[in-house]
Amino acid sequence: MIAPIPYQPRRFRAAAAHYLEGRAPYPEALIARVALLSGLGPEGRVLDLGCGPGQLAGAFATRCAAVLGIDPEPEMLRIAIASGVANATWVQGSSYDIGPQLGRFRLVVIGRAFHWMDRPDTLRRLEAIVEPQGAVALFADHHPALPDNAWHAPWRAVLDRYTSPGSARTWRRSPDWVPHESVLLESSFARLERIGVIERRCIPAETLVQRALSMSDTSRTALGAQVETMAADLRAAVAPFVRNGEIVEVVEAEALIARRAD
Repeated sequence: MIAPIPYQPRRFRAAAAHYLEGRAPYPEALIARVALLSGLGPEGRVLDLGCGPGQLAGAFATRCAAVLGIDPEPEMLRIAIASGVANATWVQGSSYDIGPQLGRFRLVVIGRAFHWMDRPDTLRRLEAIVEPQGAVALFADHHPALPDNAWHAPWRAVLDRYTSPGSARTWRRSPDWVPHESVLLESSFARLERIGVIERRCIPAETLVQRALSMSDTSRTALGAQVETMAADLRAAVAPFVRNGEIVEVVEAEALIARRAD
């Protein structure tokens, strides 16, 4: 049995305000490739599950007839609604609310959120609403071990110091954590393909503080009075790599596309 991370519907309440500024955007080239490989066309529908402030919903909206974004956090949905995506509908809910009442979808996208869900249960629910030739795409990103990313290790070390031992982040690093690929291979969506796009970006150094605050384990709610101390430690950790107020990062954004095996 794969035990899910305990469900906390307001986990990202304080993090929502920092999300768009802190998180790296998904490259247009990656969005285009996922749309092509999933067969998404102008008549198709997309479900953005765990949509947050609507980064993926907005990216796919111009490539389909309609997008449905679902998230349990009202603050995330408030930001998503403010984005003004014309063909998007936003619903407060979670993976536990997936069902035939939502209709059928050519593509289901999940950005940095699948680990929060009861993954086997979510995939069983998606079986009923993903079109036979449709797909589920899990989006993620990481920083390759390149000279441009030398700041990343000291930045992460600060986050580690402020993350409690029982947090979701430490759980996912434990040997008991089952990778997404293993979960997918035991589901109906067992035909897997991973694609990625690597980009070099210059960002304001302060973005790295916002990024930390956009994470549930180091959000203002999680840290309370320690927030400003963590922010100061983050600024000090990356200071040697800052030039003219900016820092260079190389981000590899990827999508794990899962289709039915039959």
